[in-house]
Amino acid sequence: MKRLVTAALLAGLLANPALAEELTGKLKSIAATKTLLIGHQTQSIPFSFVDTNGQVMGYSIDLCKRVAAGIQQQLNLPKLEVKYVPLTPENRFEMVASGQVDIECGNSSDTISRQKMVDFSLMTWVDGANFLVKGEKAVSSLADMSGKKIGVVAGNTTEKALQAWMQKNMVTFEMVPVKSHLDGMRQLNEGLIDAYAADQTVLIGLAASVSKDMRVSISPVTFSYEPYALVVPRNDADFKQAVNRVLAQLYRTGEVLKIYNAWFGKFGKPPLPLMVMYELNALPE
Repeated sequence: MKRLVTAALLAGLLANPALAEELTGKLKSIAATKTLLIGHQTQSIPFSFVDTNGQVMGYSIDLCKRVAAGIQQQLNLPKLEVKYVPLTPENRFEMVASGQVDIECGNSSDTISRQKMVDFSLMTWVDGANFLVKGEKAVSSLADMSGKKIGVVAGNTTEKALQAWMQKNMVTFEMVPVKSHLDGMRQLNEGLIDAYAADQTVLIGLAASVSKDMRVSISPVTFSYEPYALVVPRNDADFKQAVNRVLAQLYRTGEVLKIYNAWFGKFGKPPLPLMVMYELNALPE
């Protein structure tokens, strides 16, 4: 009988790697509180936003729901409560670094400078910065925006990419800081700015959600590289591994395509760079 109990315990540990050693960091606190605090954006359609009914939704949110289920299984918890905490573009990394949220699920790009404050999961999306203008005729490149006003959320990677592009190409335009994507679209509609810049997929989501009375067009060329990932605390390898275990399994099994289709299926199959990203991050167990 004793041997049977020992064998059953060993099998349970092998099935749940997090239980095979003493829990630390976030996994320890999650196991103790039986709660996962998910930080989210409120207007980053279609990655992380709040709908008209107050529901937190989006591609990244669906990924984090899978992460929550995976962590619950890894910790062998009968129940895991998920609490959503709204973040802003300005405080999202500080909230993770300070422990006020366990993970940020949005459209944050993994950069070397940001790794000084927080860490990142496996990549979740590949994007590039772009811009849209009002009207049915797209502007072919940023060079055509010389001397005009371009709105951009202050402090994000798109703002830095715009600055770098101006310096490299010796073209000058005025960058107008906006509070949010919706604020940028409002200013574009009211004629306060000539264009609005953000990550291309975000712009597609915004273009699809605006009123039919507001016609917008997106430039055909992106001007930066944006590798999205979920934001996790620094120096917590066990929690990061628990998150990556779920993402890698989604990529290996192709389950991630169900999430992609739910949010982007109407635009067709995943673009080649995204499929390559899924394949490269489908790490074996």
